[in-house]
Amino acid sequence: MSLFRSAQFEISIAKPSGLPPPSGAEIAFAGRSNAGKSSAINTLAGHVRLAFVSKTPGRTQLINFFRLNCGALLVDLPGYGYAAVPEKIRRQWQGLIEAYLKKRESLIGLVLIMDVRHPLTDLDRQMIDWFAPSGRPLHVLLTKSDKLSRGAASATLQAVRRELAGFGPQVTVQLFSSLKKAGVEETERIIAGWLGLGSADGSAGGQETKTPDQGI
Repeated sequence: MSLFRSAQFEISIAKPSGLPPPSGAEIAFAGRSNAGKSSAINTLAGHVRLAFVSKTPGRTQLINFFRLNCGALLVDLPGYGYAAVPEKIRRQWQGLIEAYLKKRESLIGLVLIMDVRHPLTDLDRQMIDWFAPSGRPLHVLLTKSDKLSRGAASATLQAVRRELAGFGPQVTVQLFSSLKKAGVEETERIIAGWLGLGSADGSAGGQETKTPDQGI
């Protein structure tokens, strides 16, 4: 069975003080508003409504926890960077995300969602700067890869990999398309490796593979 297919909602929290006691390894998903984070989570879980997909970016204001069958937790962080949200709310979200990423001991890795057409925004870089020094793995999903030609998507993949190479082997990158269901197996392979459920081979850990280009 798929690593994420059994995901079940467990709890939502709105402030750091509301975080539940650790009860398993946690894999966080974060991304700029409208980058395709909720769609990616739903695609991985094989569930059309596991994570809320809003037509208005910036609507998700909570940290949502989903329990996986293996005992780990998928943690959906609020989308960041939507300009129409009041500044007070944006600061609140930033504080919530930063506190979770920096202080949550049960967090073992971060999946960072970026639109392949607009990767590595200033806020994306800030997220990487917050998290990468921890030494825990960070995996970038370049979503909406179906919006580009195969060649353009591959070129963007290589450019992002080159730019992030300085952070070391714990930072990996792949293409992903919720529409075409492309990249699901590679994502599962990477995260299963984090959880000790399977060995993420060298090619899945940031080297050139054919998997992410399929279906584009």
